[in-house]
Amino acid sequence: MKLFSWNVNGVRAIEKKGFLDWLSSESPDILCIQETKAKFEQLPDTLQNIDGYFSYWHSAEKLGYSGVATFSKQEPLHVQYGLGIDKYDKEGRVIITEFENFLLYNIYFPNGQKDEIRLQYKLDFYDDLLEILDDQVASGNNVIVAGDWNTAHKEIDLANPKANANYSGFMPVERAQLDTYVDHGYVDSFRLFHDEPDRYSWWTYRFGARQRNIGWRIDYFFTNQEFADNISDADIHEDVMGSDHCPVSIELVDDF
Repeated sequence: MKLFSWNVNGVRAIEKKGFLDWLSSESPDILCIQETKAKFEQLPDTLQNIDGYFSYWHSAEKLGYSGVATFSKQEPLHVQYGLGIDKYDKEGRVIITEFENFLLYNIYFPNGQKDEIRLQYKLDFYDDLLEILDDQVASGNNVIVAGDWNTAHKEIDLANPKANANYSGFMPVERAQLDTYVDHGYVDSFRLFHDEPDRYSWWTYRFGARQRNIGWRIDYFFTNQEFADNISDADIHEDVMGSDHCPVSIELVDDF
């Protein structure tokens, strides 16, 4: 089973850049996308009805902002839109799909760059999500948390760590949040298989950053420790264009 996650930075824009051709060619079992920037009724039929997939969309109240969507070849047992916390849910940040052996959280984590208020909002989101995940794991459920986490965890996860230490996305207080997730038993799936540097999932559109690979790794699949043995591979697909992010993926064992 192949699971992909991709911040598409506008689903209507990326549709014009070969998104559906890529989806047909790659054929993931489940795809989570973030920053859709569209309400369902704004989408063309080609996106509303993608052949071979059950589709679920959660949009922000604000037009052209945030939003997530999950596409699955297998119909989920249950779908939840949002965390049940209004200040996050009105921004269209989370879809939870339940499958037989795991809960899949498709999340567009907040960006803290605007000001101190948004930074605190981001930190609160991390805290509140962790409590929800811990409750699910304690009750015997496996969780996969896919999406744009908007934080590079370690120095290896961005090209210029020292220059960005005081910028949101790599501030100590944000990195400490990911440390806390690890302390609670959650695993960064990519690092189970890759310890090499210079592997990134986001590049600014400025300064020719992508061509020079001056990037950040901020898109992740985290899972609870008990589930990690079911992951047979994880990767970053830097060659896939169309957004300032590229897709990331995990593969689950065949007999899972």
